[in-house]
Amino acid sequence: MNSGDDTRPRVEGHHARLRVLHVSWPVQRPERSRGWWAVDATTSANANVAVYSTFAGVGFFAGSINNILGPKLTLFIGSMGYALYVGSYLATNIHPHAGAFEITAGAILGCCAGLLWTAQGSLMMAYPTENQKGRFVGIFWAIFNLGGVVGASVSLGQNFHSTTNSVSNGTYIGFLVLTVIGVGIPMFMADPKKMIRTDGTKVVAPRQPSWKTEIYGLYLALKTDPMIILLFPMFFASNWFTTYQFNDYNAALFNIRTRSLNNLLYWLAQIIGSLAIAVLLDQPRFTRRFRAFAGWTVLFFTVFAAHIWGYFYQKQYTRATIPEDSQKLDMYDAPYIGRVWLYVLYGALDAMWQTTAYWMMGAMSNDPAKLAYFAGFYKSIQSAGAAGVWRADAVKLPYMNIFLSTWTLLVGGLVFALPMIYLRVTNHTEEADETIANMDLNQHPGTVEAVKAA
Repeated sequence: MNSGDDTRPRVEGHHARLRVLHVSWPVQRPERSRGWWAVDATTSANANVAVYSTFAGVGFFAGSINNILGPKLTLFIGSMGYALYVGSYLATNIHPHAGAFEITAGAILGCCAGLLWTAQGSLMMAYPTENQKGRFVGIFWAIFNLGGVVGASVSLGQNFHSTTNSVSNGTYIGFLVLTVIGVGIPMFMADPKKMIRTDGTKVVAPRQPSWKTEIYGLYLALKTDPMIILLFPMFFASNWFTTYQFNDYNAALFNIRTRSLNNLLYWLAQIIGSLAIAVLLDQPRFTRRFRAFAGWTVLFFTVFAAHIWGYFYQKQYTRATIPEDSQKLDMYDAPYIGRVWLYVLYGALDAMWQTTAYWMMGAMSNDPAKLAYFAGFYKSIQSAGAAGVWRADAVKLPYMNIFLSTWTLLVGGLVFALPMIYLRVTNHTEEADETIANMDLNQHPGTVEAVKAA
């Protein structure tokens, strides 16, 4: 097999994975941004509690499920919940008392999303070489947010001439069609077992021996790499802030067409933010350890810049001063400009946070099986935090309390991540790390030599 043949499966597999996410994620956005979709804010928040509660439960074990079923089937099953979820929006838009269906659909989506995100995350971190991991994460996050750009553009086009606070049925129907199309796309993805990295090394595919072995592998991943626990606070914070940004800032302050424009700009900012931080994290002029500290520093200053700015806006309103049925801020109003630029910064920060978190996990291992566990930990703990903050929003906790909790958790996540970077991130990953993927039926990890001989 020549070098062209070796690299073709890798490229096809990478882009096929990105295509499924590109089609599926315009409608994945409701999972994270219910504020501008919702008929009723309380039902919206409770549905998100359902999403993230089941997401957290399934996500913790999703790495084991992915290693048994394989990423293609895991992605296929994981993408099924989104159409049902979008359908629940349409149902509640037509029948406002269908909130129970919306919450149930959210619980089902959480199970599916746990599988989808874990499979995606493990491949995204395992396919690239060590000096390409930031680029791969950045490219994924950019294409992922192209889905958000499409979604926000459709909503803006549908609602541009409306100054109300509601979304049309046509908007939901458009997204429903896109989700249904996206369900089957993972089955066209190239077989990960055939992937060859650009440096000629083989991607080690899990042997998928048994459920017992997979559960042991989950334990082994924590035992052999306990430093991952220091990233758990960073994981916990990684979706906490979206509740404030979407429900307590965007939905609270702006009318529907302005929210749609804001989200278009937010997703564009995410594309820029993810690619910008990816360039830094893969900068060949610096060692990997230096890049890790540099990425941490950029996040630290961006967190403080965004939240010092946001604090001065948050002081100006409460739940009592802007009830849900009040007149909202429009894009042509004078106070809009400063507030939308803050929202753009929030979007860039979100992308940089997620990209850096994935990059840090990727810097700890090249083993797809271990990375599947890490991705599962990430999405599980992230979702546990999101479930908590969406519940806090549902019971009408003051906006300022949620804002300050967001700021505190982001800073705390960075503080805990710093010793992990110092103690665990090296300039190169040892080959001996790629062992969990080849554990045999007797729960004995395989050797690198055995992997290369396979």
